[in-house]
Amino acid sequence: MTVTSREDKSIFGVIEGICEKYPHKPAIIYLGEKFSYFRLRDLVRRFAASLSDLGVGVNDKVMIYIANCPQFLVAYFGIQEIGAIPVPVSPIYTPFELEYMMNDSGAETIICQDTNFRYVKEVIEKTNLKRIIVTNLVDLLPWWKRTIGRVFDKVPKGVVRKTSEVNFFSELIRKYPSQPPKVTIKSEEHLASILYTGGTTGFPKGVPSSHAKILSSLKDFRDLTKDHIPEGGKDVLLMVIPLFPMMGQEAILGWGLGKGISVVLMPVPQVDAILEAIQMYKVTTFVGVPTLYRMILGNDRMNSYDLSSLKYCWCGGDVLPSDVFKRWHETFHIPLYQIYGTTEMGCVALSSLDRFPVMGSIGLPIPSKQIKVVDPDTLEEITANKVGELLVTSEYGTRSYWNKPEETSECFVKRNGRIWNLTKDYVQIDENGLLFYVDRSADIIKYKGYRVSCSEIEIVLQDFKVVKEACVIGIPNPDVGELIKAIVVLKEDTRGVGTSELIKWCREKLAPYKIPDHIEFRDALPKSKVGKLLRREIREEERRRWQKKK
Repeated sequence: MTVTSREDKSIFGVIEGICEKYPHKPAIIYLGEKFSYFRLRDLVRRFAASLSDLGVGVNDKVMIYIANCPQFLVAYFGIQEIGAIPVPVSPIYTPFELEYMMNDSGAETIICQDTNFRYVKEVIEKTNLKRIIVTNLVDLLPWWKRTIGRVFDKVPKGVVRKTSEVNFFSELIRKYPSQPPKVTIKSEEHLASILYTGGTTGFPKGVPSSHAKILSSLKDFRDLTKDHIPEGGKDVLLMVIPLFPMMGQEAILGWGLGKGISVVLMPVPQVDAILEAIQMYKVTTFVGVPTLYRMILGNDRMNSYDLSSLKYCWCGGDVLPSDVFKRWHETFHIPLYQIYGTTEMGCVALSSLDRFPVMGSIGLPIPSKQIKVVDPDTLEEITANKVGELLVTSEYGTRSYWNKPEETSECFVKRNGRIWNLTKDYVQIDENGLLFYVDRSADIIKYKGYRVSCSEIEIVLQDFKVVKEACVIGIPNPDVGELIKAIVVLKEDTRGVGTSELIKWCREKLAPYKIPDHIEFRDALPKSKVGKLLRREIREEERRRWQKKK
Protein backbone atom coordinates (compact mmCIF):
# COMPACT_ATOMS: atom_id res chain seq x y z
CA MET A 1 0.00 0.00 0.00
CA THR A 2 1.35 3.41 -0.93
CA VAL A 3 -0.03 6.34 1.04
CA THR A 4 1.25 9.69 2.20
CA SER A 5 2.54 9.48 5.79
CA ARG A 6 1.51 5.83 5.84
CA GLU A 7 1.31 5.48 9.63
CA ASP A 8 -1.13 8.40 9.86
CA LYS A 9 -3.46 7.14 7.17
CA SER A 10 -4.37 3.48 7.65
CA ILE A 11 -4.46 0.78 10.30
CA PHE A 12 -2.34 -1.63 8.31
CA GLY A 13 0.03 1.24 7.60
CA VAL A 14 0.82 1.27 11.32
CA ILE A 15 1.20 -2.50 11.44
CA GLU A 16 3.36 -2.52 8.30
CA GLY A 17 5.67 0.00 9.92
CA ILE A 18 5.97 -2.26 12.97
CA CYS A 19 6.64 -5.26 10.71
CA GLU A 20 9.53 -3.41 9.10
CA LYS A 21 11.03 -2.40 12.47
CA TYR A 22 10.75 -5.84 14.11
CA PRO A 23 10.66 -8.36 11.23
CA HIS A 24 12.03 -11.34 13.16
CA LYS A 25 10.15 -10.80 16.40
CA PRO A 26 7.13 -13.07 17.05
CA ALA A 27 3.95 -11.16 16.29
CA ILE A 28 1.49 -13.98 17.02
CA ILE A 29 1.88 -17.17 19.03
CA TYR A 30 -0.97 -19.54 18.21
CA LEU A 31 -1.29 -23.12 19.45
CA GLY A 32 2.48 -23.21 19.95
CA GLU A 33 3.34 -21.85 16.49
CA LYS A 34 5.15 -18.50 16.21
CA PHE A 35 4.41 -16.09 13.36
CA SER A 36 7.02 -13.36 12.95
CA TYR A 37 6.07 -9.81 11.98
CA PHE A 38 7.72 -10.47 8.61
CA ARG A 39 5.55 -13.54 8.06
CA LEU A 40 2.42 -11.69 9.18
CA ARG A 41 3.03 -8.96 6.61
CA ASP A 42 3.67 -11.54 3.88
CA LEU A 43 0.44 -13.42 4.67
CA VAL A 44 -1.56 -10.20 4.71
CA ARG A 45 -0.20 -9.12 1.34
CA ARG A 46 -0.83 -12.53 -0.21
CA PHE A 47 -4.39 -12.58 1.03
CA ALA A 48 -4.98 -9.00 -0.12
CA ALA A 49 -3.73 -9.93 -3.60
CA SER A 50 -6.04 -12.95 -3.71
CA LEU A 51 -9.08 -10.87 -2.73
CA SER A 52 -8.29 -8.37 -5.47
CA ASP A 53 -7.97 -11.13 -8.06
CA LEU A 54 -11.32 -12.57 -6.93
CA GLY A 55 -12.94 -9.22 -7.71
CA VAL A 56 -13.06 -7.54 -4.30
CA GLY A 57 -12.39 -3.82 -4.62
CA VAL A 58 -12.42 -0.49 -2.81
CA ASN A 59 -15.36 -0.09 -0.38
CA ASP A 60 -16.61 -3.64 -0.95
CA LYS A 61 -17.74 -5.29 2.29
CA VAL A 62 -16.20 -8.59 3.37
CA MET A 63 -17.67 -10.46 6.32
CA ILE A 64 -15.28 -12.21 8.74
CA TYR A 65 -17.12 -15.13 10.34
CA ILE A 66 -14.31 -16.95 12.15
CA ALA A 67 -13.04 -17.43 15.71
CA ASN A 68 -9.74 -16.11 17.11
CA CYS A 69 -6.92 -17.39 14.90
CA PRO A 70 -4.17 -15.86 12.73
CA GLN A 71 -6.48 -16.02 9.71
CA PHE A 72 -8.78 -13.48 11.38
CA LEU A 73 -5.98 -10.92 11.53
CA VAL A 74 -4.67 -11.78 8.05
CA ALA A 75 -8.19 -11.27 6.69
CA TYR A 76 -8.87 -8.09 8.71
CA PHE A 77 -5.67 -6.39 7.54
CA GLY A 78 -5.78 -7.87 4.04
CA ILE A 79 -9.29 -6.54 3.41
CA GLN A 80 -8.18 -3.08 4.54
CA GLU A 81 -5.00 -3.32 2.45
CA ILE A 82 -7.03 -3.15 -0.79
CA GLY A 83 -9.43 -0.50 0.49
CA ALA A 84 -12.30 -2.90 1.18
CA ILE A 85 -14.25 -2.92 4.48
CA PRO A 86 -14.17 -5.81 6.99
CA VAL A 87 -17.44 -6.75 8.70
CA PRO A 88 -16.40 -8.96 11.65
CA VAL A 89 -19.23 -10.93 13.28
CA SER A 90 -19.49 -13.60 15.94
CA PRO A 91 -18.55 -17.07 14.64
CA ILE A 92 -21.50 -18.55 16.54
CA TYR A 93 -24.20 -16.49 14.84
CA THR A 94 -27.06 -18.50 13.39
CA PRO A 95 -28.16 -18.38 9.73
CA PHE A 96 -31.03 -16.07 10.76
CA GLU A 97 -28.60 -13.50 12.22
CA LEU A 98 -26.07 -14.01 9.43
CA GLU A 99 -28.63 -13.39 6.70
CA TYR A 100 -29.75 -10.13 8.29
CA MET A 101 -26.21 -8.76 8.72
CA MET A 102 -25.09 -9.75 5.25
CA ASN A 103 -28.05 -8.03 3.64
CA ASP A 104 -27.84 -5.00 5.92
CA SER A 105 -24.10 -4.47 5.34
CA GLY A 106 -24.20 -5.36 1.64
CA ALA A 107 -21.39 -7.90 2.01
CA GLU A 108 -20.80 -9.98 -1.12
CA THR A 109 -17.84 -11.95 0.26
CA ILE A 110 -17.52 -13.98 3.45
CA ILE A 111 -14.60 -15.69 5.16
CA CYS A 112 -15.88 -18.55 7.31
CA GLN A 113 -14.68 -21.65 9.15
CA ASP A 114 -15.40 -25.03 7.67
CA THR A 115 -17.42 -25.74 10.83
CA ASN A 116 -19.91 -22.93 10.12
CA PHE A 117 -19.84 -23.29 6.33
CA ARG A 118 -23.24 -25.02 6.37
CA TYR A 119 -24.79 -21.89 7.89
CA VAL A 120 -23.37 -19.82 5.04
CA LYS A 121 -24.78 -22.25 2.48
CA GLU A 122 -28.21 -21.89 4.08
CA VAL A 123 -28.34 -18.15 3.39
CA ILE A 124 -26.50 -17.85 0.07
CA GLU A 125 -29.71 -17.76 -1.97
CA LYS A 126 -31.22 -15.09 0.31
CA THR A 127 -28.26 -12.70 0.09
CA ASN A 128 -26.01 -11.07 -2.49
CA LEU A 129 -23.17 -13.42 -1.60
CA LYS A 130 -20.76 -14.04 -4.51
CA ARG A 131 -17.65 -15.45 -2.82
CA ILE A 132 -17.04 -17.82 0.09
CA ILE A 133 -13.54 -18.30 1.48
CA VAL A 134 -13.29 -21.26 3.84
CA THR A 135 -10.63 -21.91 6.46
CA ASN A 136 -9.96 -24.30 9.33
CA LEU A 137 -8.59 -23.14 12.67
CA VAL A 138 -5.29 -24.96 12.03
CA ASP A 139 -4.77 -24.00 8.35
CA LEU A 140 -1.61 -22.01 9.11
CA LEU A 141 0.01 -24.59 11.37
CA PRO A 142 2.73 -26.98 10.08
CA TRP A 143 1.45 -30.12 8.40
CA TRP A 144 2.63 -32.39 11.19
CA LYS A 145 0.72 -30.40 13.84
CA ARG A 146 -2.42 -30.48 11.71
CA THR A 147 -2.02 -34.25 11.27
CA ILE A 148 -1.52 -34.94 14.99
CA GLY A 149 -4.50 -32.74 15.86
CA ARG A 150 -6.77 -34.62 13.49
CA VAL A 151 -5.48 -38.07 14.46
CA PHE A 152 -6.34 -37.37 18.10
CA ASP A 153 -9.61 -35.65 17.14
CA LYS A 154 -8.52 -32.31 18.59
CA VAL A 155 -9.38 -30.24 15.51
CA PRO A 156 -13.07 -29.63 14.67
CA LYS A 157 -13.64 -30.04 10.93
CA GLY A 158 -16.70 -29.27 8.86
CA VAL A 159 -17.83 -30.67 5.53
CA VAL A 160 -17.30 -28.31 2.61
CA ARG A 161 -18.50 -28.94 -0.92
CA LYS A 162 -16.42 -27.17 -3.55
CA THR A 163 -18.45 -25.05 -5.96
CA SER A 164 -17.60 -22.13 -8.24
CA GLU A 165 -18.10 -19.56 -5.47
CA VAL A 166 -16.11 -21.51 -2.84
CA ASN A 167 -12.39 -20.87 -2.32
CA PHE A 168 -10.00 -22.19 0.32
CA PHE A 169 -7.89 -19.82 2.39
CA SER A 170 -4.85 -22.09 2.42
CA GLU A 171 -4.86 -22.38 -1.37
CA LEU A 172 -5.23 -18.63 -1.89
CA ILE A 173 -2.21 -17.65 0.20
CA ARG A 174 -0.06 -20.26 -1.58
CA LYS A 175 -1.25 -19.24 -5.02
CA TYR A 176 -0.80 -15.47 -4.86
CA PRO A 177 2.42 -13.47 -4.45
CA SER A 178 2.56 -10.69 -1.88
CA GLN A 179 1.89 -7.88 -4.36
CA PRO A 180 -1.56 -6.41 -3.75
CA PRO A 181 -2.70 -3.35 -5.72
CA LYS A 182 -1.69 0.06 -4.39
CA VAL A 183 -4.54 1.96 -2.76
CA THR A 184 -4.58 5.40 -1.20
CA ILE A 185 -6.46 5.58 2.09
CA LYS A 186 -8.10 8.82 3.27
CA SER A 187 -8.24 8.03 6.96
CA GLU A 188 -11.14 10.31 7.89
CA GLU A 189 -13.33 9.21 4.99
CA HIS A 190 -12.43 5.59 4.42
CA LEU A 191 -14.15 2.95 6.55
CA ALA A 192 -11.94 0.52 8.44
CA SER A 193 -14.82 -1.70 9.57
CA ILE A 194 -18.54 -2.11 10.14
CA LEU A 195 -19.33 -3.72 13.50
CA TYR A 196 -22.74 -4.72 14.78
CA THR A 197 -24.16 -3.77 18.16
CA GLY A 198 -27.48 -4.53 19.82
CA GLY A 199 -30.44 -2.49 18.61
CA THR A 200 -33.05 -0.98 20.94
CA THR A 201 -35.85 -1.32 18.38
CA GLY A 202 -35.13 -4.78 17.01
CA PHE A 203 -32.22 -5.98 14.95
CA PRO A 204 -28.55 -5.06 15.52
CA LYS A 205 -27.20 -1.78 14.19
CA GLY A 206 -24.18 -1.51 11.95
CA VAL A 207 -21.54 0.86 13.32
CA PRO A 208 -19.20 2.22 10.63
CA SER A 209 -15.72 3.15 11.88
CA SER A 210 -13.17 5.13 9.90
CA HIS A 211 -9.44 4.44 9.94
CA ALA A 212 -9.03 7.77 11.75
CA LYS A 213 -11.38 6.68 14.54
CA ILE A 214 -9.43 3.52 15.34
CA LEU A 215 -6.05 5.18 14.83
CA SER A 216 -6.97 7.92 17.33
CA SER A 217 -7.72 5.30 19.99
CA LEU A 218 -4.53 3.44 19.04
CA LYS A 219 -2.51 6.61 19.59
CA ASP A 220 -4.16 7.08 22.99
CA PHE A 221 -3.34 3.49 23.98
CA ARG A 222 0.28 3.98 22.92
CA ASP A 223 0.74 7.32 24.67
CA LEU A 224 -1.01 6.39 27.92
CA THR A 225 0.96 3.16 28.39
CA LYS A 226 4.33 3.97 26.79
CA ASP A 227 6.13 4.27 30.13
CA HIS A 228 4.86 0.85 31.21
CA ILE A 229 4.49 -1.15 27.97
CA PRO A 230 7.18 0.25 25.65
CA GLU A 231 7.15 -0.34 21.90
CA GLY A 232 9.20 -3.36 20.85
CA GLY A 233 9.69 -4.44 24.46
CA LYS A 234 9.59 -7.89 26.03
CA ASP A 235 5.97 -7.69 27.14
CA VAL A 236 3.61 -10.44 26.00
CA LEU A 237 -0.14 -9.91 25.54
CA LEU A 238 -2.57 -12.80 25.94
CA MET A 239 -5.70 -12.38 23.80
CA VAL A 240 -8.52 -14.71 24.66
CA ILE A 241 -11.41 -12.25 24.33
CA PRO A 242 -13.06 -12.35 20.88
CA LEU A 243 -11.54 -10.27 18.11
CA PHE A 244 -14.81 -9.46 16.35
CA PRO A 245 -16.01 -6.68 18.74
CA MET A 246 -14.38 -3.26 19.12
CA MET A 247 -12.82 -4.10 22.50
CA GLY A 248 -10.90 -7.05 21.02
CA GLN A 249 -9.64 -5.10 18.03
CA GLU A 250 -8.53 -2.08 20.04
CA ALA A 251 -6.81 -4.26 22.66
CA ILE A 252 -4.76 -6.33 20.19
CA LEU A 253 -3.80 -3.20 18.24
CA GLY A 254 -3.23 -0.87 21.19
CA TRP A 255 -1.36 -3.19 23.57
CA GLY A 256 -0.05 -5.75 21.09
CA LEU A 257 0.63 -5.53 17.38
CA GLY A 258 0.54 -1.73 17.29
CA LYS A 259 3.42 -1.69 19.80
CA GLY A 260 5.50 -4.49 18.31
CA ILE A 261 4.56 -6.76 21.21
CA SER A 262 4.16 -10.54 20.92
CA VAL A 263 0.53 -11.67 21.17
CA VAL A 264 -0.53 -15.11 22.38
CA LEU A 265 -3.81 -15.74 20.56
CA MET A 266 -6.26 -18.33 21.87
CA PRO A 267 -9.33 -19.63 20.00
CA VAL A 268 -11.29 -20.78 23.08
CA PRO A 269 -11.38 -19.24 26.60
CA GLN A 270 -10.56 -22.40 28.57
CA VAL A 271 -9.21 -21.53 32.02
CA ASP A 272 -6.53 -24.22 32.36
CA ALA A 273 -5.21 -23.42 28.88
CA ILE A 274 -5.11 -19.72 29.80
CA LEU A 275 -3.13 -20.41 32.98
CA GLU A 276 -0.74 -22.69 31.13
CA ALA A 277 -0.19 -20.05 28.42
CA ILE A 278 0.58 -17.37 31.04
CA GLN A 279 3.17 -19.65 32.61
CA MET A 280 4.71 -20.89 29.34
CA TYR A 281 5.03 -17.54 27.53
CA LYS A 282 5.60 -15.30 30.58
CA VAL A 283 2.53 -13.24 29.75
CA THR A 284 2.64 -9.72 31.21
CA THR A 285 -0.59 -8.20 29.87
CA PHE A 286 -4.03 -9.78 29.94
CA VAL A 287 -7.49 -8.55 28.91
CA GLY A 288 -10.72 -10.15 30.08
CA VAL A 289 -14.31 -9.68 31.19
CA PRO A 290 -15.42 -10.00 34.85
CA THR A 291 -16.79 -13.51 34.32
CA LEU A 292 -13.42 -14.71 33.02
CA TYR A 293 -11.56 -13.29 36.02
CA ARG A 294 -14.06 -14.94 38.36
CA MET A 295 -13.53 -18.27 36.56
CA ILE A 296 -9.76 -17.97 36.94
CA LEU A 297 -10.05 -17.20 40.66
CA GLY A 298 -12.37 -20.18 41.10
CA ASN A 299 -10.06 -22.65 39.35
CA ASP A 300 -8.90 -25.40 41.72
CA ARG A 301 -5.53 -25.75 39.97
CA MET A 302 -4.66 -22.04 39.81
CA ASN A 303 -1.96 -22.29 42.49
CA SER A 304 -0.11 -24.99 40.58
CA TYR A 305 0.84 -22.49 37.83
CA ASP A 306 3.53 -19.82 37.93
CA LEU A 307 1.62 -16.64 37.09
CA SER A 308 4.18 -14.22 38.52
CA SER A 309 4.89 -12.65 35.11
CA LEU A 310 1.50 -10.87 35.06
CA LYS A 311 1.81 -7.09 35.44
CA TYR A 312 -1.16 -5.43 33.74
CA CYS A 313 -4.60 -7.01 33.80
CA TRP A 314 -7.46 -5.13 32.14
CA CYS A 315 -11.16 -5.74 32.69
CA GLY A 316 -13.98 -4.49 30.47
CA GLY A 317 -17.28 -5.40 28.87
CA ASP A 318 -19.29 -5.35 32.09
CA VAL A 319 -19.41 -4.06 35.65
CA LEU A 320 -16.46 -5.37 37.69
CA PRO A 321 -17.82 -6.76 41.00
CA SER A 322 -16.00 -5.50 44.09
CA ASP A 323 -15.31 -9.03 45.37
CA VAL A 324 -13.51 -9.96 42.11
CA PHE A 325 -11.49 -6.72 42.27
CA LYS A 326 -10.43 -7.42 45.89
CA ARG A 327 -9.74 -11.14 45.46
CA TRP A 328 -7.62 -10.55 42.36
CA HIS A 329 -5.41 -8.07 44.21
CA GLU A 330 -5.16 -10.30 47.28
CA THR A 331 -4.24 -13.31 45.14
CA PHE A 332 -1.80 -11.79 42.63
CA HIS A 333 -0.78 -8.54 44.38
CA ILE A 334 -1.56 -6.57 41.23
CA PRO A 335 -4.75 -4.61 40.52
CA LEU A 336 -7.41 -5.09 37.89
CA TYR A 337 -7.35 -2.00 35.69
CA GLN A 338 -10.56 -1.11 33.92
CA ILE A 339 -11.38 -0.21 30.33
CA TYR A 340 -14.71 1.18 29.20
CA GLY A 341 -15.91 1.85 25.69
CA THR A 342 -18.72 1.52 23.20
CA THR A 343 -18.86 0.18 19.66
CA GLU A 344 -19.91 3.63 18.47
CA MET A 345 -17.02 5.57 20.04
CA GLY A 346 -14.38 2.94 20.76
CA CYS A 347 -12.45 3.17 24.01
CA VAL A 348 -13.77 6.03 26.16
CA ALA A 349 -12.03 5.62 29.52
CA LEU A 350 -9.04 3.75 31.01
CA SER A 351 -7.57 3.26 34.44
CA SER A 352 -4.23 5.01 34.72
CA LEU A 353 -1.25 2.65 35.12
CA ASP A 354 0.70 5.08 37.29
CA ARG A 355 -1.61 4.70 40.29
CA PHE A 356 -3.65 2.04 42.04
CA PRO A 357 -7.16 2.10 40.52
CA VAL A 358 -10.07 3.30 42.62
CA MET A 359 -12.49 0.43 43.17
CA GLY A 360 -15.60 0.90 41.04
CA SER A 361 -14.03 3.50 38.75
CA ILE A 362 -13.75 2.87 35.01
CA GLY A 363 -10.91 5.38 34.83
CA LEU A 364 -10.32 8.72 33.16
CA PRO A 365 -11.54 9.73 29.70
CA ILE A 366 -8.82 9.17 27.09
CA PRO A 367 -7.47 12.26 25.26
CA SER A 368 -9.31 11.77 21.96
CA LYS A 369 -12.75 11.65 23.67
CA GLN A 370 -14.82 14.37 25.33
CA ILE A 371 -17.62 13.44 27.70
CA LYS A 372 -20.63 14.92 29.44
CA VAL A 373 -22.80 13.45 32.19
CA VAL A 374 -26.33 14.70 31.60
CA ASP A 375 -29.89 14.45 32.84
CA PRO A 376 -31.35 11.73 30.52
CA ASP A 377 -34.62 13.66 30.12
CA THR A 378 -33.28 17.15 29.42
CA LEU A 379 -29.73 16.33 28.27
CA GLU A 380 -28.56 19.20 30.49
CA GLU A 381 -25.15 18.66 32.08
CA ILE A 382 -25.26 17.77 35.77
CA THR A 383 -22.83 18.39 38.61
CA ALA A 384 -20.17 16.03 39.95
CA ASN A 385 -21.20 12.92 41.92
CA LYS A 386 -24.71 12.88 40.47
CA VAL A 387 -25.86 9.97 38.32
CA GLY A 388 -26.67 10.75 34.70
CA GLU A 389 -26.40 9.42 31.16
CA LEU A 390 -22.97 9.47 29.55
CA LEU A 391 -22.59 11.42 26.31
CA VAL A 392 -19.40 11.05 24.28
CA THR A 393 -18.00 12.91 21.31
CA SER A 394 -14.79 12.66 19.34
CA GLU A 395 -13.34 14.29 16.28
CA TYR A 396 -13.39 10.95 14.46
CA GLY A 397 -16.16 9.09 16.29
CA THR A 398 -19.09 7.41 14.55
CA ARG A 399 -21.89 9.90 13.81
CA SER A 400 -24.58 7.60 12.42
CA TYR A 401 -25.58 3.97 12.13
CA TRP A 402 -25.44 2.03 8.88
CA ASN A 403 -28.82 2.29 7.13
CA LYS A 404 -30.60 3.17 10.39
CA PRO A 405 -31.79 6.81 10.26
CA GLU A 406 -34.42 6.32 13.00
CA GLU A 407 -32.00 4.85 15.51
CA THR A 408 -29.36 7.39 14.49
CA SER A 409 -31.73 10.19 15.47
CA GLU A 410 -32.40 8.49 18.81
CA CYS A 411 -28.76 7.88 19.73
CA PHE A 412 -26.88 10.87 18.27
CA VAL A 413 -27.57 14.52 19.12
CA LYS A 414 -26.00 17.79 18.02
CA ARG A 415 -24.79 20.14 20.75
CA ASN A 416 -22.56 23.20 20.30
CA GLY A 417 -21.65 22.21 16.78
CA ARG A 418 -20.60 18.65 17.67
CA ILE A 419 -22.29 15.27 17.32
CA TRP A 420 -22.62 13.47 20.66
CA ASN A 421 -23.43 9.79 21.15
CA LEU A 422 -26.02 8.95 23.81
CA THR A 423 -24.46 5.81 25.25
CA LYS A 424 -27.54 4.74 27.26
CA ASP A 425 -25.07 4.01 30.09
CA TYR A 426 -25.52 5.73 33.44
CA VAL A 427 -22.43 6.99 35.24
CA GLN A 428 -21.22 9.57 37.71
CA ILE A 429 -18.06 11.61 37.69
CA ASP A 430 -16.18 12.76 40.80
CA GLU A 431 -14.26 15.96 41.49
CA ASN A 432 -11.06 14.39 40.12
CA GLY A 433 -12.64 13.49 36.80
CA LEU A 434 -12.87 9.75 37.52
CA LEU A 435 -15.83 7.98 35.95
CA PHE A 436 -17.92 5.44 37.87
CA TYR A 437 -20.24 3.08 36.02
CA VAL A 438 -23.67 2.85 37.67
CA ASP A 439 -26.11 1.09 35.35
CA ARG A 440 -26.90 0.32 31.74
CA SER A 441 -29.90 1.06 29.57
CA ALA A 442 -32.86 -1.08 30.51
CA ASP A 443 -33.09 -2.38 26.95
CA ILE A 444 -29.62 -3.93 26.97
CA ILE A 445 -28.65 -6.99 29.02
CA LYS A 446 -25.02 -7.61 29.94
CA TYR A 447 -24.33 -11.37 29.84
CA LYS A 448 -20.72 -12.59 30.22
CA GLY A 449 -19.48 -9.36 28.66
CA TYR A 450 -21.87 -9.58 25.70
CA ARG A 451 -24.41 -6.82 25.11
CA VAL A 452 -27.74 -8.52 24.40
CA SER A 453 -30.65 -6.57 22.91
CA CYS A 454 -33.96 -7.25 24.67
CA SER A 455 -35.97 -6.20 21.62
CA GLU A 456 -34.07 -8.54 19.30
CA ILE A 457 -35.06 -11.55 21.43
CA GLU A 458 -38.62 -10.25 21.75
CA ILE A 459 -39.00 -10.04 17.96
CA VAL A 460 -37.79 -13.62 17.56
CA LEU A 461 -40.21 -14.86 20.23
CA GLN A 462 -43.10 -12.92 18.71
CA ASP A 463 -42.41 -14.57 15.35
CA PHE A 464 -43.34 -17.92 16.91
CA LYS A 465 -46.79 -18.84 15.62
CA VAL A 466 -48.65 -18.93 18.96
CA VAL A 467 -46.89 -16.08 20.82
CA LYS A 468 -49.01 -12.97 21.23
CA GLU A 469 -46.59 -10.80 23.24
CA ALA A 470 -43.13 -11.05 24.78
CA CYS A 471 -41.04 -8.99 27.17
CA VAL A 472 -37.36 -9.71 27.85
CA ILE A 473 -35.48 -8.46 30.92
CA GLY A 474 -32.22 -9.11 32.73
CA ILE A 475 -32.01 -10.74 36.15
CA PRO A 476 -28.92 -9.88 38.24
CA ASN A 477 -26.50 -12.77 38.60
CA PRO A 478 -23.03 -12.49 40.23
CA ASP A 479 -21.47 -15.13 37.97
CA VAL A 480 -22.47 -13.86 34.53
CA GLY A 481 -23.72 -10.30 35.10
CA GLU A 482 -27.36 -10.90 34.19
CA LEU A 483 -29.45 -13.88 33.18
CA ILE A 484 -31.97 -13.48 30.38
CA LYS A 485 -35.62 -13.90 31.27
CA ALA A 486 -38.48 -13.84 28.80
CA ILE A 487 -42.08 -13.26 29.86
CA VAL A 488 -44.47 -14.55 27.21
CA VAL A 489 -48.20 -14.26 26.52
CA LEU A 490 -49.59 -16.98 24.25
CA LYS A 491 -52.52 -16.59 21.91
CA GLU A 492 -55.91 -17.72 23.21
CA ASP A 493 -56.74 -21.44 23.09
CA THR A 494 -53.08 -22.39 22.62
CA ARG A 495 -52.37 -25.93 23.80
CA GLY A 496 -49.21 -28.03 24.07
CA VAL A 497 -46.65 -25.23 23.82
CA GLY A 498 -44.16 -24.80 26.63
CA THR A 499 -40.66 -23.64 27.45
CA SER A 500 -38.87 -26.34 25.43
CA GLU A 501 -40.62 -25.37 22.18
CA LEU A 502 -39.74 -21.69 22.59
CA ILE A 503 -36.13 -22.43 23.57
CA LYS A 504 -35.76 -24.64 20.49
CA TRP A 505 -37.18 -21.82 18.32
CA CYS A 506 -34.70 -19.32 19.82
CA ARG A 507 -31.78 -21.70 19.23
CA GLU A 508 -32.64 -21.76 15.54
CA LYS A 509 -32.66 -17.95 15.32
CA LEU A 510 -30.19 -16.62 17.89
CA ALA A 511 -26.59 -17.05 19.00
CA PRO A 512 -26.22 -19.25 22.12
CA TYR A 513 -25.54 -16.34 24.49
CA LYS A 514 -28.87 -14.73 23.51
CA ILE A 515 -31.03 -17.75 24.42
CA PRO A 516 -33.32 -17.01 27.41
CA ASP A 517 -32.30 -18.72 30.64
CA HIS A 518 -35.87 -18.54 31.96
CA ILE A 519 -39.26 -18.31 30.29
CA GLU A 520 -42.36 -17.39 32.26
CA PHE A 521 -45.88 -17.56 30.82
CA ARG A 522 -48.49 -14.97 31.79
CA ASP A 523 -52.01 -14.11 30.73
CA ALA A 524 -51.11 -10.44 30.10
CA LEU A 525 -48.31 -7.88 30.34
CA PRO A 526 -48.70 -4.53 32.12
CA LYS A 527 -49.38 -1.62 29.77
CA SER A 528 -49.93 2.12 30.00
CA LYS A 529 -53.24 3.79 29.14
CA VAL A 530 -52.04 4.22 25.57
CA GLY A 531 -51.02 0.58 25.27
CA LYS A 532 -47.25 0.95 25.78
CA LEU A 533 -45.50 -1.96 27.46
CA LEU A 534 -44.45 -1.01 31.00
CA ARG A 535 -41.03 -2.63 31.07
CA ARG A 536 -40.03 -0.75 34.20
CA GLU A 537 -42.83 -2.36 36.23
CA ILE A 538 -41.73 -5.82 35.14
CA ARG A 539 -38.08 -5.09 35.88
CA GLU A 540 -38.87 -3.70 39.33
CA GLU A 541 -41.06 -6.69 40.10
CA GLU A 542 -38.24 -9.07 39.16
CA ARG A 543 -35.69 -7.00 41.10
CA ARG A 544 -37.80 -7.22 44.26
CA ARG A 545 -38.25 -10.97 43.76
CA TRP A 546 -34.49 -11.40 43.30
CA GLN A 547 -33.65 -9.37 46.40
CA LYS A 548 -35.98 -11.52 48.52
CA LYS A 549 -34.05 -14.61 47.43
CA LYS A 550 -30.67 -13.14 48.48
